[in-house]
Amino acid sequence: MLFKKQAEEDFNVKEVKSPEMEALIAQCANIYRGFPEWTNASHDKDHVKTVNFAKSICSEIARLTTLAIGIQIDGSERADWLQAQVEKMYFQIRHWVEYGCAYGTVIIKPNGNGFDMFTPQDFILTDCDNQNINGIIFKDTYADGDRYYTRLEYHRFVETRDGDSVYYPYYISNRAYMSHSPNAIGDKIDLKKTKWADLMEDTPPITKEAGERLDGPMFGVFRTPAANNVDISSPLGMPVFREAIEELHDLDVAYSRNAGEIFDSEKIILADDRLMFESGTNLKARQAGVNNPKLPHYVKNVFGSGPNDFYQEINPQLNTDVRLTGINNLLSQIGYKVGFSNGYFVFNEKSGIATATQIESEQQRTIQLIKDMRDKLEACLDGAIYAESVYADLYGLAPVGAYEVTYDFGDITYSYEEDKQTWWKYVVQGMVPAWMYFMKFENMSEADARAMVEEAQPETPTLFGEE
Repeated sequence: MLFKKQAEEDFNVKEVKSPEMEALIAQCANIYRGFPEWTNASHDKDHVKTVNFAKSICSEIARLTTLAIGIQIDGSERADWLQAQVEKMYFQIRHWVEYGCAYGTVIIKPNGNGFDMFTPQDFILTDCDNQNINGIIFKDTYADGDRYYTRLEYHRFVETRDGDSVYYPYYISNRAYMSHSPNAIGDKIDLKKTKWADLMEDTPPITKEAGERLDGPMFGVFRTPAANNVDISSPLGMPVFREAIEELHDLDVAYSRNAGEIFDSEKIILADDRLMFESGTNLKARQAGVNNPKLPHYVKNVFGSGPNDFYQEINPQLNTDVRLTGINNLLSQIGYKVGFSNGYFVFNEKSGIATATQIESEQQRTIQLIKDMRDKLEACLDGAIYAESVYADLYGLAPVGAYEVTYDFGDITYSYEEDKQTWWKYVVQGMVPAWMYFMKFENMSEADARAMVEEAQPETPTLFGEE
């Protein structure tokens, strides 16, 4: 947050994010990156490593949320232009959702040639009400040789009075800075001297055609569904694994104990040095280092007390099964707190449900979690697409026109094998032609599928064996 003080001074504002929320976001960001506080030097005596399961949780939610996502915009030339912009971000959406799960909130904002994503570490809030963001400052950076450029972009609604009438025009202000260190924001410079030369330093008031307030800010906000119990007044969401931080710590401890036990489980052989020489060797006359055999690393040379007490094998017994039971219990607790159904995460066992009916009944919490995440994603993309349309008006990027956005997602309860069996049943019952089955499940072209089905048809015999 090196830019916070500079932003507050240049735009004469104060950040509204609470210190508690800022600390939580930083803590969860470190956990997601694989550097939780329990692996720090102060805990080194415990030898706790991390499996970074928080990353796995965020990745799995993002995978399910964006499964087979489709976005279609129709209605006008403006819609066609917006569709082209959206297609540029298709392969980024899953990443954005994952970051949103880790940080609790991400913001998607048009950049004139697509969209940019910002985490809470790259923006500060200056005005919020009723969970809505009315004022925000974004930080954007790039490097050119030994020069580091930063741009602060201030978005806000401004209450404006004209007699008895009240208006809320939208303003965007840009300020640029240059430094010779990545750890400093540097001195203010003209936008013309940067790659942001096409941007306005201060936009004119942005409103609808009739001077009405915009339908929303010039960005889309993706926030997780769970309520914020750290700062109730904040519009920021909660990292999805926030309630399971203690269990994530316990999981890393359990894993580290199990891994340490396996590491220390190597067989050890204690053998008297009288066993190291051929029969007939004068043990009293032997010299150190002369004709001494090379021992395997797991054999330790000891002095035995007698001819029957100079060889012993030590085979440590592993408690892997017991430890895995404890690990799976922790995984179940973590999954439940995040929003998954019990048993969704399992170590060292085959997981999965046999049929879609069982998935719907046994994985109902998981299905509801993903539905809520998809609703939040749609709201975010609606906001980002609307902002892009406003930019098109502001800079004359596309003809004015209405548009409609349609979203489509893959079914997380889908089972390929079950679908294949169902379709074959349709073929057997004569409800579906066989060539359609081969096209769908055998990757055959329609012509090849039809030809194969036709070839397989038996010839119809005649009365005298003649046609």
